[in-house]
Amino acid sequence: MEDTRLALVVLVPLVGAILSYVLGRAAPRIAGILATAAVATSFCFVVSLWQALEGGQTFSFTLSSWLSFSNIKLPLEIYFDKLSAVMCLVVTGVGSLIHLYSIGYMAHDESRPRFFSYLNLFIASMLILVLGKSLPVIFIGWEGVGLCSYLLIGFWYTNPDFASAGRKAFVMNRIGDLGFIVAMAILYHSCGSLDITVLNRPEVLARIPSEMGFIAGIALFLAATGKSAQLPLFTWLPDAMAGPTPVSALIHAATMVTAGIYLMARMFGVIELAPLVPAIILWTALATSAIAAIIAISQNDIKKVLAYSTVSQLGFMFLAVGVGAYSVALFHVVTHAFFKACLFMSAGSVIHGCHHEQDMRRMGGLAKSMPLTCLSYGAATLAIAGIAPFAGYFSKHAILESLAHAHNPYLHSYGELIGLGATAIAICTAFYMTRSFILTFLGSYRGEGHPHEAPMVMTAPVLVLAVLSVVGGLVLNHGFFTYLQGPLPPVATHSGGGILGSVLGSVPGLIGIAAAYALFIVTPAVKDQIRKVLWVGEKVSSGKFFLDEILGLLVIAPFRGLSVVVSRVLDQSVSIGTGNAIGGISRAVGELTCRVTTGQVSTYVLWMFASAAFLLYCFLPVR
Repeated sequence: MEDTRLALVVLVPLVGAILSYVLGRAAPRIAGILATAAVATSFCFVVSLWQALEGGQTFSFTLSSWLSFSNIKLPLEIYFDKLSAVMCLVVTGVGSLIHLYSIGYMAHDESRPRFFSYLNLFIASMLILVLGKSLPVIFIGWEGVGLCSYLLIGFWYTNPDFASAGRKAFVMNRIGDLGFIVAMAILYHSCGSLDITVLNRPEVLARIPSEMGFIAGIALFLAATGKSAQLPLFTWLPDAMAGPTPVSALIHAATMVTAGIYLMARMFGVIELAPLVPAIILWTALATSAIAAIIAISQNDIKKVLAYSTVSQLGFMFLAVGVGAYSVALFHVVTHAFFKACLFMSAGSVIHGCHHEQDMRRMGGLAKSMPLTCLSYGAATLAIAGIAPFAGYFSKHAILESLAHAHNPYLHSYGELIGLGATAIAICTAFYMTRSFILTFLGSYRGEGHPHEAPMVMTAPVLVLAVLSVVGGLVLNHGFFTYLQGPLPPVATHSGGGILGSVLGSVPGLIGIAAAYALFIVTPAVKDQIRKVLWVGEKVSSGKFFLDEILGLLVIAPFRGLSVVVSRVLDQSVSIGTGNAIGGISRAVGELTCRVTTGQVSTYVLWMFASAAFLLYCFLPVR
């Protein structure tokens, strides 16, 4: 069913991107207002469409015919069902709050119009991604968020490190994009269609040979690995902290990093063609989540702690994907958007109030001077730690329960090990997040100057997200999985297990919180002794598992060497060789010309008569 409102969902942020830059250059203060109003308007259209969804009804809108040649027809068509509704509500809802927060955070930046224009373009690209009715249309949004991440991460491009972080994100995402292109080629060749409403049909999937099905599934996962920061491509995400803090909140909570999870859910039929593909996804996710959690323990930059936390939580989402619990993964996407946006924006308020200080070792005692931010950060910390009844508890509990009921033949004998690993990661999460809360808000202030609470334009959106971090999971837990049973495979309903089940389910989080409290409040001396004993582990953690160095040695260095060799070969054989050839030809022509143009009249007369004789021979009839 065609609906114009669906086009407006995408077009309003696009128009906002243009207006916020053009009009904002004349009046910088209006840029943030226009951009925020555009996303909020888009959110209203999404809500109206969501309310109109009944049963299996869907909406669509064709923006243009786009590509049409031979027997290939690719309309620029967007599509709204229950799955895209959930994603659009998160993107525009949380995105609106981040935009509003940005008005205060970027109040003194001279490049505000450019910033808000990029931010609106980011939202529009993400909406195209989740609304695309075919893989090529999704790929347009996929590339759009990649471009916007580059522009926003390197927003303060005069700083070489920030510009480098933007390039790193761009290049690593291009690696994942190769997988997307390969998957599209295989699926079109096998199925004759790239329409997402067609590709999950059993009769269509049956046309894909088993070997091609495996390659297509792995290719899609490679694409998701780039966008959603899994091994070995996750190192760009912590470096993305170079951008302004609202950018971090937008990328980590509401847009780009959730794109890979959405792609896995949308293409679940292809993912499940070969049982080995979900198994690879699960083991990769478990390793990613564990490594990121261990690294987060030793970070002192408050934004870096949250960045590695995002990588770890994305691993949790992929754990659910690996066992076929796609709606559970989406549930964690939503709750994670609430508490992670709250955490990043609270961290931004702390950085703003502490005069751009990001090192937690030079904070402390901020609960007195920033009580609202402390309250918000604390609520989100309990949510991500998985403490009932906060939002993260319900989605994490659902993931752990799904792992316990995995039926993949490649995972049958490893179920308990995977469950223990996920539980250990949950304990680590609670530990490093409690550590960050203690170092930032408790004790005495260790920094310089006088910290202060952020202005209300920043604090209000954070408080809204704090409330969602508290009650969002409880509200969504009743009916979320049933709601998504149309576009996604059904899963068992997860209620949280009642009061006793909630207490037991909170135990991993409580262990992590208690351990952090004991080490940083009760007996801090023990912490130093543990560090001495586990110095190797600390080196590995603080060194971020040396992943950048390993990638540099195994990937970057060989390609850099190859590029040097190729450039020298091209320089010698093409550039210099071509130059020499041109020079030789010019020299030969010159020498011939010199022989002809002697400067003697008799020679010129001879050539004149010879030319005339040649012309007479060519044009006069032969008798």
